[in-house]
Amino acid sequence: MNNMRLFISFDMEGVAGIVDWSQCRPPGQPYEEGRALLLGEVNAAIDGALAAGATEIVCNDSHGAMNNLDPAALHGRASYVAGRHKPLYMMEGMDASVDAVFFVGYHGSISGASSVLSHTYNPSVISRVMLNGTECGESGINALVALACAAPVALITGDHQTITEGSHFLKEAERVVVKESITRFAAVQAHPLTAREVIRKGAEEALRRLDAIPLPDIALPARLDVEMQTADMAQVASWVKGVERSGTRQVAIEGSDPLAVFRSFVALTYITRQAEGRLRQLAPLAHAADATTGVRPQRPPDAHGSGDGEDDHAKPEPRVGEEQEQADDHPNNGGPPQLWCHDGSIHPGWDTR
Repeated sequence: MNNMRLFISFDMEGVAGIVDWSQCRPPGQPYEEGRALLLGEVNAAIDGALAAGATEIVCNDSHGAMNNLDPAALHGRASYVAGRHKPLYMMEGMDASVDAVFFVGYHGSISGASSVLSHTYNPSVISRVMLNGTECGESGINALVALACAAPVALITGDHQTITEGSHFLKEAERVVVKESITRFAAVQAHPLTAREVIRKGAEEALRRLDAIPLPDIALPARLDVEMQTADMAQVASWVKGVERSGTRQVAIEGSDPLAVFRSFVALTYITRQAEGRLRQLAPLAHAADATTGVRPQRPPDAHGSGDGEDDHAKPEPRVGEEQEQADDHPNNGGPPQLWCHDGSIHPGWDTR
């Protein structure tokens, strides 16, 4: 193959050294350390791909607000797809010109066995996803796009649970385990340099035997069965084209076009945020203190644009990362407290918990 175009979708929770939400969201030193660990693994995958003959590399930032890396620090002059509200979400930048796909830093599903910082897009809404009757995480869901574009997923990296979940759909993909989850918040992890070394070797091997790696093993028509946290969420989800109510808290998406199935699922994840009911009332006193002192109030933890949550009884459960409401930094002229959203909209503060 004279020209080889590689697409890398990278997440963060599956990176060696990362076990806490503070490492996955800005600001703060833990996040700076986390994004350095992430960069190391992405570049390791790039280095291995270049050694195997890749000529063009596209990296899609699939975590949080999806702008976690310094583009200039990427190896191989890889192009960088960044920013929120991407139509193909974790697979934005993928098209029929791609020869191979890598999933780097992926994590396990919210419904599976313990996996560090596990979730399936948005755990505030989604409690389980089945693909053609098999429980799956984000790797299986995202593989629908690879199938639609006729490109094999050649490499997947993360913890052992992530690899196990992905193996059902990614039969011959190179699998690189960089940590063994103990619980959702603890793991035995490879040293970062060791993790990068095995990822580099895995990436190179994956592309050298690319001809032997089949397309994702997803029979068509494909069916996604999605279990929601509440009946209201299932009702809202059913408003999306291609989504049918299949139970009190269940919906189904089925079709012969895997890209259309994926698009309906992404639309589901967006629209159901309106049914979460997790906007919080800001304390007027804290809001006033912010206006007079200039100190930003503490906000609830947020994480992955695929929707992380944090099991901390002392803090409110978070919403989806790139849509996380944040306390408004301005006094609002004595009016009610407001919530400032990443998409630029402003909502009046209220509490529906």
